[in-house]
Amino acid sequence: MERKEDEIVNRVAASGLITFDLETFYQPGERVLLDIKNQLFQGLVLREKDFRDFVKTHDWRQYQDKFVAITCSTEAIVPTWAYMLVATAIRPFARMFFFGTTERLEEKIFEERLSQLDWNQFKNKKVVVKGCSKVDVPVSVYLEVVRHLQPLVSSLMFGEPCSTIPLYKAPKQTSEKS
Repeated sequence: MERKEDEIVNRVAASGLITFDLETFYQPGERVLLDIKNQLFQGLVLREKDFRDFVKTHDWRQYQDKFVAITCSTEAIVPTWAYMLVATAIRPFARMFFFGTTERLEEKIFEERLSQLDWNQFKNKKVVVKGCSKVDVPVSVYLEVVRHLQPLVSSLMFGEPCSTIPLYKAPKQTSEKS
């Protein structure tokens, strides 16, 4: 079929670019911080009996289906078992829990979703990682995507298919002559 001179061609669609949209990996749900600093005696010392009483009497149902970052924001030395005890109490309720900040929790949520992806589907493809998103995607997640994609893709870009920033282009494979 012959192409007319005035025919509009969508060069983006014809380019073979695959858009990798991190927004599709966002998990909706409430993110909360559980700071155990108030459970410490004078904000510095964890008393085992008092802490165990807190874990036993605290209403863990308030974390139902939530993403929870567990931390202690003071300079106190908190034994590892204390966090583990909190984890045993919150596990039946929270959708996900994690030790650290809410920022790190967000990274962990994305990383968990990305770990389920079959990255080989991008082998020898031209991939553009979408730049604009309705959700806040941590920078570390973009770096995680590069870590997975770069060894596989023929080219990696950032932005939108109509306006990309080149990041990586795989070296041309040369055939060896005998």
